[in-house]
Amino acid sequence: MSRSAAFEPILAGVAVIPVVTIEDAGAAVPLGRALVAGGLPVIEITLRSGAAMAAIEAIAGEVEGAIVGAGTVLSKGQLVAAARAGARFIVSPGTNTDLLKAAEDSPVPLMPGAATPSEVMKLMDAGYTIQKFFPAEAAGGIAYLKAFAAPLPAIRFCPTGGIGRENAAGYLALANVICVGGSWVAPPDAIARGEWSRIESLARDAARLGNRA
Repeated sequence: MSRSAAFEPILAGVAVIPVVTIEDAGAAVPLGRALVAGGLPVIEITLRSGAAMAAIEAIAGEVEGAIVGAGTVLSKGQLVAAARAGARFIVSPGTNTDLLKAAEDSPVPLMPGAATPSEVMKLMDAGYTIQKFFPAEAAGGIAYLKAFAAPLPAIRFCPTGGIGRENAAGYLALANVICVGGSWVAPPDAIARGEWSRIESLARDAARLGNRA
């Protein structure tokens, strides 16, 4: 059975996952509301700041329609803490044995990261059919990921790392890409200044990328 099955309903109809680093937990709720209003309800809060767990808890508890997850999860302890805070999914830039074991024991689904065919195959053997492709641009970009399609047809990817408005559509055009992750939707300067209408507008524009032919 696919360990990624629980991700299917989370990602249904989702083209872009905002990848957000929050320095002030007080910004979490208005940020979450702006993203949801713009049509991007699936939000990844990276564990790159001391405010991340509080931000996850705030969005999970106060933002109607949001599906908040934790990103940059590197250990069992972080996975457990994020799940306790209300994260509904977990994203990791790579994998290790402890993290995979923790995911087996958790009801919260994991999207593990891979960047090479060997890494993809190991995760496929562990039951992960939806994987993060990271760092997307540095690892080879669209052409590299396109080359995965024929030998690894069962795997779908969420490319993250160097994805912006200008290249997101190219990734989304690939048959083996389920969605993309990117920080361009919620720029750090806009969060710091509380420019929620700007973020809502960026989210609305990004959501339109889901209208693929």
